[in-house]
Amino acid sequence: MGGKTARLAAIEAEISKPDAWQNPERMTPFLREKSDLTAKVERCETLQKAREDLDEWLAMAQEDQNPEVLQELFGQLATLGALVQEAELATLLSGPEDASGAILEIHPGAGGTEAQDWAEMLLRLYRRWCERHNFTVDELDFLPGDEAGVKSVTLQVNGPYAYGFLKAEKGIHRLIRISPFDSSGRRHTSFASVDVYPDAGADIQIEVKDEDIRVDVFRASGPGGQHVNKTSSAIRITHMPSGIVVQCQNEKSQHRNRESAMKVLKARLYDLELGKQQALRQAEYQSKDAIGFGSQIRTYTLQPYRLVKDHRTGCDAGDVEAVLDGDIDTFIRQYLLHYHA
Repeated sequence: MGGKTARLAAIEAEISKPDAWQNPERMTPFLREKSDLTAKVERCETLQKAREDLDEWLAMAQEDQNPEVLQELFGQLATLGALVQEAELATLLSGPEDASGAILEIHPGAGGTEAQDWAEMLLRLYRRWCERHNFTVDELDFLPGDEAGVKSVTLQVNGPYAYGFLKAEKGIHRLIRISPFDSSGRRHTSFASVDVYPDAGADIQIEVKDEDIRVDVFRASGPGGQHVNKTSSAIRITHMPSGIVVQCQNEKSQHRNRESAMKVLKARLYDLELGKQQALRQAEYQSKDAIGFGSQIRTYTLQPYRLVKDHRTGCDAGDVEAVLDGDIDTFIRQYLLHYHA
């Protein structure tokens, strides 16, 4: 801890200099490092205090077998265990991009209304997960389904280590259930893909040349009021060197939609470059299957039994309703442990 404390003191001295804020952009990396180090110091201090409290209650329990003392001892033990797990998780989020916000996209697979409804269920799952972690969510693009569900949705998730956590969700998600859209009550299998990119942010420079992109303007589809549907405010940007296509149509302003589309494009280009670097570092890593049927990362079974199983780690959960309500931390933790193993 001494080294981190000394580094924190050095950063505080740097940002306290009289001329430090003449160039605010130069201070951004210092502020980010200060925030990260402060969180680590506080985490270590909290762990140390919890351990000291546990030792005190253990000494009391050895002298007095009072049930109330034992109950408090077990409570302190559970508290320390939760803090250790939290600290362990923090050490797993050590990638340079893990601390970033995230851009999350959901697309239904083949299957029409059935798959689009599954995509909307996943959208609800991730919104609920973000609420649990006090992350804010901005909807950059939303294309509703023809009858139900969604055809595509793009979210910007803002919060510490949003990308580090949500990268565990990237891949194909499979749902097995009795279809509410089938009058015969048959069992259906639906697929949806989840893509997650680190939000490049203003401090990461991603160069996008004008000659490398094609910008198409069109009328937005779906609900949104007369202005949205009757004016050409929606934006589609094609990055020709990479073939990446993004679109945004949520805002009434063409300018705002273009800003959002560029944000998503830069995030995807940044993720593309990170992917190339990662492939060079660990070409043998097997969890980066191509998006396609048969390469699902997780299956949510509602019929004939109830189980959610992650095929990368073997982790499973029987409380399907809780998982669909955003309780996916166990899956994320097991993925991070598996990834670093």
